[in-house]
Amino acid sequence: MKRTCYLLLALILGSSCGNVKSDKKNDNESSFVYTIPEPAAISDKEKARYEAMLESFFDSALFRRGFNGGVLVAKEGQILYEKYVGYRDFRTKDPLTDTTALHLASTSKPFTGMAVLKLVQDGKVSLDDSLTKFFPELAPYPGVTVRMLLSHRSGLPNYVYFMADKTKWDQNVYVTNEDMFKFLVNEKPARSFTPGSRFSYSNTNYVLLAMLIEKVSGMSYPEFMKKELFEPMQLNHTYVFTLKDSSTATPSFDPNGGFWKNDFLEGTYGDKNIYSTPRDLLRWDQVLYTGKFIRQSLLDSAFTGQSRERNSLHNYGLGWRLLEYPNGKKIVYHFGRWHGFTPAFARLIDEKVTIIILGNKFNRGIYQAAHKAYGLFGAYDGRTGGEDQESSTESTPPPPPPAKTKESPKKKEPVKKVLKRKR
Repeated sequence: MKRTCYLLLALILGSSCGNVKSDKKNDNESSFVYTIPEPAAISDKEKARYEAMLESFFDSALFRRGFNGGVLVAKEGQILYEKYVGYRDFRTKDPLTDTTALHLASTSKPFTGMAVLKLVQDGKVSLDDSLTKFFPELAPYPGVTVRMLLSHRSGLPNYVYFMADKTKWDQNVYVTNEDMFKFLVNEKPARSFTPGSRFSYSNTNYVLLAMLIEKVSGMSYPEFMKKELFEPMQLNHTYVFTLKDSSTATPSFDPNGGFWKNDFLEGTYGDKNIYSTPRDLLRWDQVLYTGKFIRQSLLDSAFTGQSRERNSLHNYGLGWRLLEYPNGKKIVYHFGRWHGFTPAFARLIDEKVTIIILGNKFNRGIYQAAHKAYGLFGAYDGRTGGEDQESSTESTPPPPPPAKTKESPKKKEPVKKVLKRKR
C-alpha cells in the first residue's frame, strides 16, 4: 500500500515539474505571443445592418468595377464584412482566398516604422539620432535624423528615380538595399531640400530605415520582422519578400488581366515588399490597440502629423499617413501601389473601425472606395484631398502596359464570401 502511494506521489510530482518546465519555455522570447482582446459583442441585428450596408456599398463602389482581391471591414476586432473575389493568378485561374498573401507595396511602411519605434522603445535608437551616427558614409547628407526618415522630411532624393538612370545602373540587374546605399554614397545625387524644412515622400527613407534595423539588431530585416513582429503577433501568412521568393509570391496584373513582369527595383525592402492578408492585417491592427507592442505615448507620436508648414487635410506621422479633419476626427492609414498591387489599410481610431482592401489587379477604385467608406461609420465630411495622392507617390512610374490578355466572357470569376465568422 505504501509503495503504491509513493508511486502515485512520484507521478504527481513528475507531472508538476513537467508543467513548470513548460511554463518556463513559454517565457522565452522566441515563444512570446501578443494576445489581443476578444472581438466586441455586436448583436445579430446590428451585424445584419452592417452586412447589408457594406454589401451594397462595395458592390457599387468596387465589385462592379473590375476588382480582384480581398476586402475586410471590422469594428473593435469583430469582422463585419469579408469577401474575396477573383484569381490569385489570371494565367492559371487559381482562386484568390483568405490565405492568399498579397504585396502591400507602401502599406509596408507602417511595419518598418513600428519596428524602428520598437528599437526606440528598447533604448537602442533615439528619434533624434543622426543618420550619420549609424552610417558615417552618408556624411555628404548631414542633418538627417531618424525622425526625419520616418516622417519623410529628410530631403533625400527618391531612389526609384535616381536609380532609373540607365547610364549609371543596368536595368537588367536587380537593385538591393546595399546597391542603393552604395549608389547614394558614390554618386551623391543632390538632396531635394534642407532636412527638416518640409515633407516630400521618398522611398529612400524607408530603405535606409530597414538598413538601420539591420545594423542595430544584428539581424537581416526579413529575419527581424519575422522574429519581432510576424511570429509574436501570429501573422501566419505575412512575410518579407526577397528575390528567392520570385517564383512563389502572388503575381500582379494590369487592368486588363495581363501579367505584370517584375522590374529592376524588385529587390529592395523596408519601403515595400511585405506580403500579407486581410486577416493578418486585422490582427496587426488589433495588436496596436493593446499598447503591448508599442507603448501608447510613443504610438500617439506616430499618429501625430510632423509637417505643419501649410494647412492641409493630409499629414504624415512616423510611418503613417493621416487625414486630420476640422472637426477633430483623424484617419490613420497607408495606401500603396506596386505594379498591379493596390492596397488600402485604414484605421478609424474613434470608432475602432478597420478597413482593409488588397488587390493584385491594378484598380485605382480601391483608394476611392476606402476613402468613401469612412463616412459609413462616423462624421467624416468626405474630403480626402484627392484619392490619387497615394498612387502617384508610392512607386516608380509604371512601364508601358504588358500585352493584353483577354479573359473569356463565358467563364465567371469565383467569389468567396465570408460575411459572418466567429473569432
